[in-house]
This record gives sequence, C-alpha cells and structure tokens, in this order.
Amino acid sequence: MKSLSYLNKYFYIYKWRFLLGVIFIVISNYFGVQMPLYVKSTIDELMSGAHFNGLEDVLILSLKIGGIYMLLSALSGFFLFLTRQTIIVMSRLIEYDLKNEIYQHYQKLDFSFYKKNATGDLMNRISEDVSQVRMYLGPGVMYTINLCALFAMVIYQMIQINGWLTLFVLIPLPVMSFLIYFVSSKMNLLSKEVQKEQSLMSTIVQESFAGIRVIKSYNREKEVHEKFTTSANNYKLKSMALVLVNSLFMPTIVFLIGLSTILSIYIGGLMSYDGTISLGGILAFIFFVNKLTWPFASIGWVTSINQRAAASQSRINEFLQTEPSIKNPTNESFEFEGEISFEHVSYTYPNSGIQALKNVTFKINPGQTFAVIGKTGSGKTTLLNLLMRQMDPDAGSIRIDGKDLTTINLIQYRDQAGVVPQEVFLFSESIENNLLFGCTHEVTQSEIEESAKKAHVHHNIIDFPNGYQTLLGERGVNLSGGQKQRLSIARALLRKPKLLVLDDCLSAVDTETEERILSHLKTESNHLTTVIVSHRISSIRNADRILVIENGESVEEGTHEELMERNGHYAFLYNQQLAEDQAKDSNYKLEE
Repeated sequence: MKSLSYLNKYFYIYKWRFLLGVIFIVISNYFGVQMPLYVKSTIDELMSGAHFNGLEDVLILSLKIGGIYMLLSALSGFFLFLTRQTIIVMSRLIEYDLKNEIYQHYQKLDFSFYKKNATGDLMNRISEDVSQVRMYLGPGVMYTINLCALFAMVIYQMIQINGWLTLFVLIPLPVMSFLIYFVSSKMNLLSKEVQKEQSLMSTIVQESFAGIRVIKSYNREKEVHEKFTTSANNYKLKSMALVLVNSLFMPTIVFLIGLSTILSIYIGGLMSYDGTISLGGILAFIFFVNKLTWPFASIGWVTSINQRAAASQSRINEFLQTEPSIKNPTNESFEFEGEISFEHVSYTYPNSGIQALKNVTFKINPGQTFAVIGKTGSGKTTLLNLLMRQMDPDAGSIRIDGKDLTTINLIQYRDQAGVVPQEVFLFSESIENNLLFGCTHEVTQSEIEESAKKAHVHHNIIDFPNGYQTLLGERGVNLSGGQKQRLSIARALLRKPKLLVLDDCLSAVDTETEERILSHLKTESNHLTTVIVSHRISSIRNADRILVIENGESVEEGTHEELMERNGHYAFLYNQQLAEDQAKDSNYKLEE
C-alpha cells in the first residue's frame, strides 16, 4: 500500500469533500444502528405486556415503532446518498486530475523515453491503471471508513446489551482478519502480473491497428491473431488465478458471520434462562451481526480493490518519478537571430551502442540555406534531433547565436522553429486544424491558403468536397504520401518560423513538384535560416552550403559547384543518382 501514499496530496486538495463524506458515513450508520435498538425495545415491551389494554394498543405501538423504523431507515439511506455524492464524486475528480497529471508528465518526457517504452503500455497506465486507482479512491475508501464507523457503533451497543455475548460473537472475526492478511500478499503479486499482461495486450493491439496496411499487404493476419490470442490467454489465466484467490473471501466471510449469528442465538438463548439478556436483546444481536455481514464481507472485495490499485499506482509512480533528461534550463527571453554552429559533436545511441555522429563541425550563418546529404543511416536525422535538442550530444557543443544550446530558453527556441519531420504525422482532424497546429498567433484564411500554395498542396485541398474542412483519417490515411508531406510543409510555413528544418520531407513527391516547392522555400529563406536534410541531391543542390555525411562523419562541405569540382563523395552521389534517373527515363520510354 506504500505506493498509494502518492495520492495523499489529492485527499488534501479535496479535504472538505472527504471530511463531509466521513461525517455523512457516521450519521448514516448512527441512524442504522438505532434501528435494532428500537426493535429491541419494542420486543421487550411486547413481551412484558405492560401498559397494554388490548389488541388495539399493541397495534398502535407496532405502527408507531414501524413508522419510526421506516423514518430511521430513510434517514440512513439519505445520508448514504450524500456519502456517495461526496466520496464517489471526489474519486472521479481525483481520477480526472491524475489522468491530466500523467498526460502532462508524458508531454515533458524527452525523446529517449518514448524510444524505450511501448505506446500500448503508456496508454494502459493512463487508462486501465488510473481506473483501478479510482476504485480505491471511491468504493475502497468509502467501504473501509463505513466498516470502521459501523463496527465501533455496533460493538459499543452490543457491549451495552451484554458484554460476554459480544465477546463470543466476535470470536470468528480475528480468524477472518488473519485470512485476509494471509491472502493479500498473494493478491498483490497476481494483480501486478495481470496489469503487465494487460499492457502487453494493449501494445499488440495498438501496433496491429497502426500497421494494419503492412499486415494485410503481407497476409499476416493469422500470425498477428495468434500473437494476440496467446497474450489474451495469458491474461485470462492470470486473471482467473486472481479471481480464484478473490473468490475464497466471500464464502469464508459469510460462513464466519453465519457462525456469529448461530452463537448469538445459541448462547443468547442460554443466557435468557437466567435473565442475563432479554429476547429483544438477542434479536438486536442478530440484527447487529447481520449489519456487520456486508461490511465484513466487503473486506475481501475492498482488499482486492486496494491491492489492484497499489499495483497500478506503483506502475504509474514508475513513470511519474521518471525525470526528463532534457529540461528547459531558464525562463529568460530568447530571440533567435539565425546563427547555428556544431563544434566537434558526437552522439552514440545508449540502447544500441551505435555511434551516429562522430566529431561533426560546421557553421550556419543567419538567413542561410544549409543542406545535409548522405546515405540512409549516415546520421542525418540524428543531427536534426540534436539541433532541436530532442537529445544532447555525448561530446562537443551546439551553439545558437553564440550561446550553448543547453543554456537557452528551450521553449522559446522551439517556438521560433518550424520542423517538417521525416515521418509525417497528421491528426484525425480537419485539414485546416492540422495546418493550424502549432500556430501561436492569429491566422487568417488567406494566410492558410498562401502557405498551402507555397507547399503546392492548395489545388489538392480544394478538389476535396469539403475543402479545408475535410476530415482526415487516422494519421492522414485518406491522403497520399506526397500530399501528407506537402501538408506538413505548409503547416511549418504557416507557423512563420525563423528556423525552418526539413528532414527528407520531399521523398514522396515528383521532381516537378519538388522544384516548385523548393523555389517557394528559396524566396522564404531570405528572412529565415533553413536546414534541409535529404538523400536526394535534387532537393539540396541550390543550398548556400552543403554538408556531406558518411557513417556519422562530415567528409565534405561547400556549394554544389565546389563539391562537384572536388570529384569526391558528393560528386559520386550526384553521378550515381543521375545515372539512376536516366535509367528510369529510358525504361519509361521503352514502356511507351
């Protein structure tokens, strides 16, 4: 239960709701406990025969006691309703706050965190695990307080009637407590196993839906289904093991409560012969024992809830206690002027041990278009991730306007950048909302259309029946690869950035479209610094400076003309791609 102490801060935030809930529980149980006492006094009065002149008096008394009994029952039920409106509602409010806290913390965590953890597991912790915790905050807390309050009141009244009989009736209860303590540790272990398997199953489902086109293309539905079935069966087996342990509670507790009832009747009956207890007192004992039946029977259920919540909260705490390795170092204002320099930068991925960059050095002047070219896996995307400080280099430094990147206001730096990633991500929203994503300033419709025209996608958008209000499927599934890339470029341009970063974002467009987009970007580059990464020379040949990367090392740098004159790596790539393009053209003509 140690992990659940993290939630104490929320109890403090909603302390007035919680305290009111406790007060309502006490009042509800007070009226509930008075009901058997009225039954006792009624039976004792009827058995004594005092003050009754006939059947009419007995009937009037019965109606009177019945009315009071119903009134007490109604009052107990009313305050029980108020209890649920305070404690259960409090649990829902905490659930809302906890989900928001987890989500905000997810947003703070850096790039490396998402490389290590599966999306399905992240989703499961914010949904299934929080739901388990909510059950502890609501029913778990409410029934525990209810048991404590009712037990104290009932035991007090039972001792007032007969102390010895109370002692005999309570004998089975310590046995019950021992059984609960013995089984709870087993339930905790099983709960953790169930939650782990739930996360694995969520990951399989998420990956299957995200990659459904690949699965269908390769006809691997059967294999994926078998993988899911195996996980589902494991989840079922572990859940059944937990259910088996949990199912032992209720019969045991009901049996022990039933034993207390039998003791009440048998020992109370023996005591009634010498006048130690009245018949009304025995009946009150039976009522009191039955009142304790559900609270004590609920111990098993509440224990199961608490153990599941503890297992879930420990998983939540694991992520909440994860500190991002990349933090905003200062709140000082930062205005990007355009100068970027890499000084002997190296980076090795910690999980794989692959050294992606080795001693890379270059400088970009304000307003300059700087290109990085290299083969697949040469370290181009890693360079951009370091530039946007998604991760920090192992060696060397990155300087922005002469300041170390690790010392400037990271939020404002990123706010002034427009990034078009290699893997385009579009939201299940309208095209217009996707374009507006990331804009921190007011944008007019004409500006939206202008950015789409610069990205050469406006004509595609207006061809849709709903134009800019067209709803996109998940990840923009109803668009072609080229359309998605051009929308992503338009989104970055609409942001009006001072730094434009393009990560191989023209790979899915034809040469003619590429030329149009690049010419628009060239006019934009007069007032912004642009970094273009590509493996195609046609995308970067007009850049002011070109850096050639080979196996993570910078091997050449210069303009297109300078690099061609050197007849090195760049010239080799150029001639190779030129030959490939000519071969494609020849094949196309032969097909015609």
